[in-house]
This record gives sequence, structure tokens and C-alpha cells, in this order.
Amino acid sequence: MGLSIAKKIIAEHLTAGQMIPGTEIVIRADQTLTQDSTGTMAYLQLEAMDVDQVKTRRSVAYIDHNMLQEGFENADDHKYIQTAAHRHGVYFSRPGNGICHQVHLERFSVPGETLVGSDSHTPTCGAIGMLAIGAGGLDVAVAMGSGLYSLVMPQVVNIRLTGRLKPYVAAKDVILEVLRRLSVKGGVGKIMEYTGPGVQSLTVPERSTITNMGAELGATTSVFPSDGAAKAFMRAQGREDQWSELLADPDAEYDETVEIDLGQLTPLAAAPHSPDNVKAVSEIGEIRVDQVAIGSCTNSSYQDMMKTARMLKGKTVASHVSLVVSPGSKQVLTMLAQNGALADILDAGARILESGCGPCIGMGQSPATNGVSLRTFNRNFKGRCGTDSAEVYLVSTETAVASAIAGCLTDPTRLETDIHVDMPGQFWVNDNMVVPPSKDPRSVEVVRGPNIKPFPLNTKLPPQLRGEVLLKLGDNVTTDQIMPSNARLLPYRSNIPYLAEYCLAPCDETFPARAKKAGVGVVAGGENYGQGSSREHAALAPLYLGIKAVLVKSFARIHKSNLINSGILPLTFKNSADYDALVQGDTLIIPDAGEQVRSGADTILVQTGAGRAFEMALTVTDQERKILLAGGKINQIREEG
Repeated sequence: MGLSIAKKIIAEHLTAGQMIPGTEIVIRADQTLTQDSTGTMAYLQLEAMDVDQVKTRRSVAYIDHNMLQEGFENADDHKYIQTAAHRHGVYFSRPGNGICHQVHLERFSVPGETLVGSDSHTPTCGAIGMLAIGAGGLDVAVAMGSGLYSLVMPQVVNIRLTGRLKPYVAAKDVILEVLRRLSVKGGVGKIMEYTGPGVQSLTVPERSTITNMGAELGATTSVFPSDGAAKAFMRAQGREDQWSELLADPDAEYDETVEIDLGQLTPLAAAPHSPDNVKAVSEIGEIRVDQVAIGSCTNSSYQDMMKTARMLKGKTVASHVSLVVSPGSKQVLTMLAQNGALADILDAGARILESGCGPCIGMGQSPATNGVSLRTFNRNFKGRCGTDSAEVYLVSTETAVASAIAGCLTDPTRLETDIHVDMPGQFWVNDNMVVPPSKDPRSVEVVRGPNIKPFPLNTKLPPQLRGEVLLKLGDNVTTDQIMPSNARLLPYRSNIPYLAEYCLAPCDETFPARAKKAGVGVVAGGENYGQGSSREHAALAPLYLGIKAVLVKSFARIHKSNLINSGILPLTFKNSADYDALVQGDTLIIPDAGEQVRSGADTILVQTGAGRAFEMALTVTDQERKILLAGGKINQIREEG
């Protein structure tokens, strides 16, 4: 039996376990990345593990999220990250160098290597044939400190592409089609591997749009072959010597196959308020648009920007539309400036933002009240844009530009302009915004500003766990709801006590106060709890507020790992009727909690204060049981010395 690309990489890096889906494995981590929204906490945790120098082949710290500097907080975090990186052997990408995923793909991606990043969209680098996995900050800190990463072996799904995209139909429409078919929880526990003759027609930037937004499926990662297109991309980046061919064996077996004929796709849009609420642009109709935003780690490549420039050349954005454009990296922005495309974009009435995450994470450019915003981004959760009443649609670059000109949602296939963009034979390369680690690390002083507070630590799992159900929620609760990440709160990502005041406030603004008063509590939820961002703050803030267990119908992968790393019990309902019967305010008791977890049983007995008993599932690995018993991963690492 032949091997898929994903299994080839895993087999090459496997240090413990077997490639049996659902079982725990440990792989070598060749590379890691962090960004400033999650990075401060990751480096605080790295220091807590008393790590001198990282053990990876390359680790990179990016500044791309917290770019607005209204006060000292963001600048202090950036200085801390830079000095910590300098001290511990990590490369530092300065503000303005670009979005972590775009820059990493351009300058550091290597086919066949592994990458673990503290951002859910780390799978972007799967476009070049890497096994790139998003994780919580603590898991990335452990990967930096040990060179190893633990995960549950996923299934591998074959997304087989045939045919060729029609003009004005884009790679964004491919991943939207996958989301339409599989949903935001359809990729949990799976790797999406793209194969078939249709792959050959897609450039690396187009592939990166697909692998990036595969995160919205809940997938562990997505991966394309490293083929001629990958070689051409790396040659143009001046890194052909790092390229190697990596293809699936002809007889590779997959756990599932999804067939997509690229030639049958039409322009699609994810309607409010979920990336899988996908409809044809023609079906939605010509709704009036107030704002269009082009960029983010999903669609900010040179190819996307050049298509934007060609469609805008000689045109003017509709008078009632605000068009903002964010090139993904300094490389992209410089090339646009050099070839005149930037002037075409500006001349049409677009506003140019710096090369960073910006509007995608609600860091500026929030729409007007009840505004309709078309975005080439990856998430359209309610309120994520910074305006609760806004209606956000996710679309391709082509659809976004056509709509900005027309003033309403527009099917771009009606247009006739030739917007084909050949990949350049040589990209402009200047890595002067990447600072290498110090050659004399012990001489580096790590600078901590007053906004940087110690992260909370749990205690060992008690003999009996007792707490009130402080909140009962429905399906698809996002980490944006659990721990909001807007322009007001992002500067406090290194200050958990401050952030905790807003924990779960979008669901119930009384929650933080009630949780502090209760001292110990439990949260209940429905399907796919914790979808979205990898931010471990969505576990650390509840921990700070005394949450000891989360009971749901199902978890998103990264959030479940973050809960475990914080020592919070992640329990799933074995019977939906038990979820239905649970009432906010109920007292829950887990008798002999420590012994139940220690026993290795996958069923945990829970009792209510009224005497009703029911069973919950605890689906964790043996190593994760040790973490839960110790009260979190940091405690467990310290126990084992």
C-alpha cells in the first residue's frame, strides 16, 4: 500500500506511536512560528520551562496582529518578543515585514518539513508540501523547547481536483465549495490532501488560499504536493536549493475521497455568519455593499494584488463603498510599488493599509452600523469585524473588486478584462526586516513592560470536583466569543487578569462577575465548541475565573488541546438528552475526579446537586491524562523535571 504525502512526512518525522488514526503520535518539529497576539504568552511559557535555546531547525516570531499602538501596551509586547527571541534562538520578523503566513510561505517554507505555529492558519504553508499545523501557544512553546510535537494521528482525506477553473473563478471558490460540502466541523480529526490533475493548474499562492482556509473546516492541516509549481515558486524566491519533490504514491490509500471538478465551479460567497454558509454569488443577488476589504493571510499574495490592480485600472470605486487593500508582505507591497500597480489601486480610490492582519481580526476598519462588508478573509463570525450588526460575506479577490466598482455584490464572470497574472520569474527579495537571533544570547536582556503579567496556573485535579453550571451555550461557539480579540482588547493579550473581565461577555456580559463570585464553575456547550482562532487565552481566561470543566457535545481540535494544557477537564456528552436536561445554575459534582481520570476510563460519572447522575466521555490520550491530573502542561513538565 502506497503512502499519501501527509503520511510520508509523518513517517519521516515520527518519534513515538504508530500512524493509526485516533492514537497519539509524536513527531519532530522542524520549524515553529508565533505571532504577537499569541507569542507573548508562548515565550513566557518557554521561559517558565527554563529553556535556554530552541531545539528546532528554525523558529520565527512575527509581529503582524497588534499593529495599532494607541498606548504603550503593544509596543511593550513587541519589545518583549524581540528580546526573548534574540535570547532564545528565534528569528524576529519586524512590524511591517508582513503577515506571518504570507512571509513564512515566501521565505521559510520547505517541502517535506514540519511546521507548528501558534495561529490556526499555520496550514497555509501546506501549499508548498509542508506539514504545517496550528496549535495553542503552549504546544508551540513545548515544540520550541523540545523539538517535538504531540498530536492524535488524523485520518487523511483525498480532495481530488479535476478540470480547470474558468476565468474569474478563483481558488477561494474551491475552498468555499469544500466548506459548503463538509461544514466547519467536517475536517475535525482529518488532514485534507489535494490530488488529481486539477492541482497542476493551481499556482502556489492559489494553493495557499485553499490550505489557509482549510482551518475553517476544523482540519488538522491541508497539504498539496511539492511539484513543478512549487519548484518554480521557490526558484523565484531564490530558494530552489531547498526544494524537493514530494508526491503521493500512485497507489496511496485514503480514508475518504471528495471529487471536485474545477470547471464546474462558479463564484461563491460565505454569507453571514459562518464560513460554511456558502451560496453562489448569483443566488445571493446584487445586494448593496458598504465596504470591501482585500487582503489577510488568505488572499494577499502578489497574484491577488496584481489581479486587484488590473481590475481597478482606469476604474473608480463606487462612491458609497470604502475599499481597503492590505498587501500581505513587504515583498508584495514593494513589487507593487516598483511595477506601478500600486498607483493603479490608489488611483481607483482604494485605501492602502500596512502589511498586517488588520481588519481580519477586528483591528480597525470596522463596518458601519448594519453595514454590508465583502472580505477576502477567512472568517465572518458575528462581531469579529468589530461591528456586531454588520453583515460580512467572504468572497474571492475577483468578486470583491467587481463588487467594489459596481457598488453591489457582483458576479465577476460577467466581466471581460484579462486579469491573468503570470507568476514572476524572480520575486524581489530583501530580508532586512528579519532579525536573526543573538550570537551571544546570554548577554541579551529580556525586557518586560508593566502590561505583561504572569499567566495563570491550575492546581492538581482534586479528589472531588464541584461547581455550578455558570453558562449553557449552543452550537459553534467561537474563540472570538469565549475570549474576544478586538482592537480594544488585543493590547492586553499578555494580561490575563484584565482579559478575564471580558471572557464570554459576548454570550453573557454577567459571566465574568458571576464566575469570580462562584470561585469554581463549569461551562456547557453544544457542537464544535471553540471553533476558530488557536488563541489559548480562550482557555487561560476561563481558568483564571475558576472554570474547572467544560461539558459539550463536541470540541474544536485546538481549543480542546488548550483546555487540557490548562488542566480544564474537556468532557463530551454521551447522550444529547443529558445536554438538554442540563440547566444553567445546576450544581455538578464529579466524585473521585482524580481517580476517575487516573483509571484510564473513557467514561466520567457526573452527578447533579439534585441527585441525577449521567455519564460524560473523556476522550484523551494517556499523556493528556497526566496533564489533567497535574493541573496543566506546565505543572506536568515541572513534575517530570
